[in-house]
Amino acid sequence: MHLDLTGQIALVTGGTRGIGRAICLRLADAGASVAFTYKSSVDKAESLKSEIEAMGRQAFAMQADAENFVQAEKVVHDVLNALGALHILVNNAGQTRDTLLMRMTETQWDDVIASNLKSVFNYTKAVMKPMMSQRNGRIVNITSVIGLTGNAGQANYAASKAGIIGFTKSVAKEVASRNILVNAIAPGFIETEMTSALSDEQRKSIETMIPMKRTGSTKEVADAVLFFCSPLASYITGEVLRVDGGLAM
Repeated sequence: MHLDLTGQIALVTGGTRGIGRAICLRLADAGASVAFTYKSSVDKAESLKSEIEAMGRQAFAMQADAENFVQAEKVVHDVLNALGALHILVNNAGQTRDTLLMRMTETQWDDVIASNLKSVFNYTKAVMKPMMSQRNGRIVNITSVIGLTGNAGQANYAASKAGIIGFTKSVAKEVASRNILVNAIAPGFIETEMTSALSDEQRKSIETMIPMKRTGSTKEVADAVLFFCSPLASYITGEVLRVDGGLAM
């Protein structure tokens, strides 16, 4: 089924690689104009921008640190100025700094919380006024099954992703009456640049834990984002959708 987002304007944080890139392309394929942020990958940003424009969609690439509140406000301001409105926000930016808690430094904790959780606050806060004014909006936050289950060596990451779930539900309650729907997607093991470094043995070990016996694709996560942004999800808010092959059921 082809879901039509023609006329919609989307902003995706951390858009140049992995899941973020797949989301940008999926929303553009459905007809949306797509703005996205990136931290340092200028070449990848230009490549993605060209790919979206080749579909006949508007694309807007902005270099910004998702952890920076002032930069987030400027990004949203610039999108509104350039594209005239903002209907969809996908909070995707994030990082991992994995290590056991007894070895974890304060910097490793702070970096992950800032990148994964504070960034969601920054951009959601920045889009609140315009979305409230237009009485319409979709916000999709990318969390993780690790935020539901925890994982040894990922206390910082799990805390940040669990925080996103609590944040999603709280904001959903605050803005539902204004027709702003706020949902989260919790991917499991997804094929990205990060997972490509796994050995065959590690991969087989992971796949045995997944009821569907395979890892997921970035497109499968992007399809779930598209669902939440589409008219099919018009009565869903505060939901956490696992895209994990049954891993965390």
